[in-house]
Amino acid sequence: MKEGASIKKRIALVHPRGFNWFPGQRDITDVANRMVPQGLLSIASYLLDQGHDVFVYDCLGPGIPFDLNEQVKAILDYKPQIVGFSATTSSFLDAAEIAQKIKEHSRHITTACGGIHASALEGKLLSAFLSFDFLCVGEGELTMSEIAQDMDPAEIKGLIWRKGSHAVTNQPRPHIADLDSLAFPAYEKLKGFPTDYHLPLFSYVNAPGATMITSRGCVHQCSYCDRSVFKKGFRYNSASYIYEHMKYLRTRFNVQHVNIYDDLFTADRARIVELCEKLARHPLGTNFNCAVRVGYTDDALLEMLKDAGCLMVSLGIESADPHILAAHKSGVSLDDVCDTVRRIQAAGLRAKGLFMMGLPGETEESIRRTSDFIISLGLDDMNMSKFTPFPGAPLWSKIREEGTFNEDWRLMNCLNFVFVPKGIASKEKMDLLYNEHVKRFYSDPAWRNKFRRRLWQHRRSLRYLIRHLPSFWSAKRQFEPGK
Repeated sequence: MKEGASIKKRIALVHPRGFNWFPGQRDITDVANRMVPQGLLSIASYLLDQGHDVFVYDCLGPGIPFDLNEQVKAILDYKPQIVGFSATTSSFLDAAEIAQKIKEHSRHITTACGGIHASALEGKLLSAFLSFDFLCVGEGELTMSEIAQDMDPAEIKGLIWRKGSHAVTNQPRPHIADLDSLAFPAYEKLKGFPTDYHLPLFSYVNAPGATMITSRGCVHQCSYCDRSVFKKGFRYNSASYIYEHMKYLRTRFNVQHVNIYDDLFTADRARIVELCEKLARHPLGTNFNCAVRVGYTDDALLEMLKDAGCLMVSLGIESADPHILAAHKSGVSLDDVCDTVRRIQAAGLRAKGLFMMGLPGETEESIRRTSDFIISLGLDDMNMSKFTPFPGAPLWSKIREEGTFNEDWRLMNCLNFVFVPKGIASKEKMDLLYNEHVKRFYSDPAWRNKFRRRLWQHRRSLRYLIRHLPSFWSAKRQFEPGK
């Protein structure tokens, strides 16, 4: 037990489900891609090192009931003294409702909520949701640990608490400078890991898979990106730490593919060179995917990633309209995107393009231009998200000047159009355009030929798809209304 943890507490950490796709229909996103709640597992690991008992309850996990009352019962059965939530905007209301039901059962249980939504809205959120005793702003490991130590709330940095009827916002929590000082996430506390936590279909060759995050923060500030938790700057795990983390996943859990979800994985070239050299000299039998930003790759580095076991590289592109790029993702040119995709594939890696439809300034013409650009790139895969304004993003303050905005938190998850830019007639039109251009990519003969050549490599994804065919077929029918 680390120094300072004199009181052992029973702590439940909850990852609320929220609403992710179609109203009144079964949410299949956890079937298509069930992701590990990385931040929550990092907090769990820190609290375990402090000597506390920790129960992780992932409401999106395998076998977890949809009914909130049943979820509350499972949490209360653990007999927690503290219940902590990590919530996004779309899952925050679920967290608040669960917390309220917990308080109705036992007022003495301490409730705290962290995550991006709490970090963006801060004190006014605590004033509006009385079911929470505390909000944790920024990184949660030390803040939750100090709550568990029964420290005076006034002394806990990064905490928002109540003094009488008023919300008090303490000094910000300083960033954890040395991320290598944190233990690996407490994967063992996650029911069904790793076999029931699966990566996006056809994004891997071998299974089971897992996810990792090896850095915090970003030196860029795209207009749509909420940096409320980690802010600007760039902190990262060393190459040795990443290698040992991957080795731990391989030896402890037999993980054979890792998706690394850093925004700027290759920003510090030296650490990636060192990591690739370690993986090439001492292979773990593990593949991985990563994301890069235009300007942070070179041919030698891409070849090293390939030799180290990298399968696919994702590239944030967002739009092919120069005016939209200039307004929302400065420093990225279409010529550089084309060159980067070409070089990724020349190195023997797969290239995945990440796009966003519906940003302020979007028109039917800009959507068509982006669709044409996507086809011209010859990508191996593509993801098109639906632009969602978030409270901590730079464009939040002026979003209502740019179009119509339905501020329904449950729908704010990049899977629904809650914002319609002035250049588009209606949400219904946005949905039609989205469906048309996503289908266009996957119907493209060149992409289909490429996919067919890899069918044997994707046999595990195909088997999974067949096992869950009713769910995927239901989603397809919802995706194509009227058919």
